[in-house]
Amino acid sequence: MFVTLEGMEGSGKSTLLAGLAERFRAEGRSVLCTREPGGSGLGRALRPLLLDSRSRVSAEAELFLFLADRAQHAEEVLRPALEQGQVVLCDRYADSTIVYQGYGRGLDADRLLLLNEMAIRGLWPDRTLILDVPTELGLARARRRNALNGDAVEEGRFEAEALRFHAAVREGFLSWAERNAGRCTVLDAQASPEELLDAAWKALC
Repeated sequence: MFVTLEGMEGSGKSTLLAGLAERFRAEGRSVLCTREPGGSGLGRALRPLLLDSRSRVSAEAELFLFLADRAQHAEEVLRPALEQGQVVLCDRYADSTIVYQGYGRGLDADRLLLLNEMAIRGLWPDRTLILDVPTELGLARARRRNALNGDAVEEGRFEAEALRFHAAVREGFLSWAERNAGRCTVLDAQASPEELLDAAWKALC
């Protein structure tokens, strides 16, 4: 089973992923938790280029760096784990690129879909959980988290974007979820962590 978690900055994906992993393991399932960017060796090298606030890359360069990370991640990490029967939980995947670089950066979403298809060779998730949170709240959460972790520079390039960018990303996720309703479930990320975990578990099981 391949599950991805999506949503704007500060929506609570990492916390939910950990909770889901614990529940699957309690049922005796083998679980792989991974993320993008950075889930493979190549991805770990690319992550600073993509997330460091001092990094300056064009929208097109950003796109191809994410696609390179994803292609290697799918080949090196995701496919082998799924072939071994593991539950794979991934913090961000192809939907993020379509939304961030499409709805956020203004690149063509249908072309981004085709490029992602090339990168992942058809390896789409079984289920995608999209965590929805009001733009200002999510951004405040993310910036507070980065400040507490000392990551405001090294991991803060997207958090530094203007509010209108994040508003476009949020609306993009909602539009994309509607377009892919058979795979995507939107969850209210303003709920408590326990309530959000219960809702996510219900959506998957």
